[in-house]
Amino acid sequence: MQYSRDWQSYSEMPGAEELRTKDAIPCLYDRTSTTEFGGHYFYQDIWAFKAIQRSGAEVHVDVGSLASFVGMLTAVTRVIFIDIRPLVVELENFECRKGSILEMPFEGNSLQSLSCLHVAEHIGLGRYGDALDPKGTERACRELARVLAPGGNLYFAVPVGKQRVCFNAHRIFSPQRIMDYFNDLRLIDFAVIDDSGTFREKMQPSDLENAVYACGCFHFVK
Repeated sequence: MQYSRDWQSYSEMPGAEELRTKDAIPCLYDRTSTTEFGGHYFYQDIWAFKAIQRSGAEVHVDVGSLASFVGMLTAVTRVIFIDIRPLVVELENFECRKGSILEMPFEGNSLQSLSCLHVAEHIGLGRYGDALDPKGTERACRELARVLAPGGNLYFAVPVGKQRVCFNAHRIFSPQRIMDYFNDLRLIDFAVIDDSGTFREKMQPSDLENAVYACGCFHFVK
């Protein structure tokens, strides 16, 4: 195999360090023709980061999104991060509060800037130790809407397309179902990462009703 051949060739090179089996950490799948990345997460995080930065929010609350996203966001605003599994880090402009998306530790109509990216589709499936609940995502959406302040911005992303449950990984939603869950909010922007992995802005939710596994990025205002 290539690893063994590289080991032998490297060992025979002038100035090569001693290679010991006990120190070896074989990395066998990184020799790719392009740099790999998680398409949904890569594009949705850029989409949300730009929007939050443009908004000039002095404080932003995120629920359960990627640690790398909330970490980078501290460069432009103060971040309060909510998760049932606390992110234990010491970081300027960052505060983590243990909490559930189903019972947010905030008063109603209190948050001006809020995000939840590729999280709500998991709620109620037990994957992360949460209780089983077929209405988990709907309840999560209602709770996000409850704490959002009038005029506040919600940046929300979930898998969209032909509706189904891939137990216990995630759900995939009809874009209209998400619109129904947030029926008290106003959609002002919708972007997608489509089935081909292409990021597309200024779309309509109806454009993704027949997708297989796309990502819908919804910017709502209350």
